[in-house]
Amino acid sequence: MTSLADLRVIDAATLFAGPSAATMLGDFGADVIKIEHPRRGDPSRGHGASVNGVGLWWKTLSRNKRTAAVDLSRAEGQEILRRLAGRSDVLIENFRPGTLERWNLAPEDLLALNPRLIVARMTGFGQTGPMAARPGFGTLAEAMSGFAAMTGEPDGPPTLPPLALADGIAGLAMAYAIMVALRAREHTGRGQVIDMAIIEPILGLLGPQMTAYKALGVVPRRTGNRSSSNAPRNTYRTRDGRWLAISTSAQPIAERVVTLVGRPDLVEQQWFATGHGRVEHVDELDEAVASWIAERDADEVIARFEEVQAAVAPIYDVTDIAGDPQYAALGTFVDVPDEELGSVTLQNVLFRLSDTPGEIRWPGRPLGRDTDEVLAGLDYSGERIAGLREAGVIA
Repeated sequence: MTSLADLRVIDAATLFAGPSAATMLGDFGADVIKIEHPRRGDPSRGHGASVNGVGLWWKTLSRNKRTAAVDLSRAEGQEILRRLAGRSDVLIENFRPGTLERWNLAPEDLLALNPRLIVARMTGFGQTGPMAARPGFGTLAEAMSGFAAMTGEPDGPPTLPPLALADGIAGLAMAYAIMVALRAREHTGRGQVIDMAIIEPILGLLGPQMTAYKALGVVPRRTGNRSSSNAPRNTYRTRDGRWLAISTSAQPIAERVVTLVGRPDLVEQQWFATGHGRVEHVDELDEAVASWIAERDADEVIARFEEVQAAVAPIYDVTDIAGDPQYAALGTFVDVPDEELGSVTLQNVLFRLSDTPGEIRWPGRPLGRDTDEVLAGLDYSGERIAGLREAGVIA
């Protein structure tokens, strides 16, 4: 049994934020129908590495989804979506504000057809405000949230992440928002509209920056791998050339670390009692930790840290992740049969439920793989489906 097996979700979004929310629902059994343009497909098909022209990002982002290729700019395609919305629980879309309305698919019209529908709208800047109509991507959210301004070395430029960070955070937030709306529907019997701007969820992960700014005028600065809240916290190179990361967010851990590296005298200092105090003396702390680690190989450092129950981890790249026994024990990656590539390795579902676990049933499918099946389920005849395909409305 899967948790969401009774839900039908329409994924009419593109690229990452909206589709990733749909992916999370599909991982736990929801029937997710991915709507793509019949000729262009979802842009994520062309992102990142590929094998024989088959995109690997697509394989993971669109796992557990049926794919139907429908041109929503055509009246016949709009009718398909209306029929589908009438029989679904959730519609996820990320068109610019006004697009659905221009296509005669406004949320209020869809809710009139199906009062229980959840319409989840994901855009860069939300549905209102002076920037609402602008194209928006995660990169802009990383820039506008303060993330880039506080990331990087103190004397270096603002730094953007090398991944779709804001999109991923917004996807998680949208999956949560959808579940909240579905829970509310159990009480009210009604669906509703979710308006999410990608520029907002990432703000919540950056700490109380606005709270501190309003109360104290604090403006976060770039600190490299150091923390503005506690110390020591950094990356350190070992004698055998490996890099390790340590964190001392908890006071007892900080005490264990400095004692381990031969500086128990620091614990007696009045400033050592708070994270803020330790940050003010970060150079002295980093020197003590870095010099001790530099005299030892990584395996010895990790073993000594484990002996005193202090937090340490090696800096991994993907080759290290592939061989790590902890990830293996968790079943973090699974090999999934694929009709195009034979088999692909995908990251497993994000968490484990004891009674209703999720699973990856199949990777992302070829364009239009399930169009006929989806339309037949909407009572379209074989002749009508053939006519729509000949007219270029579907693929």
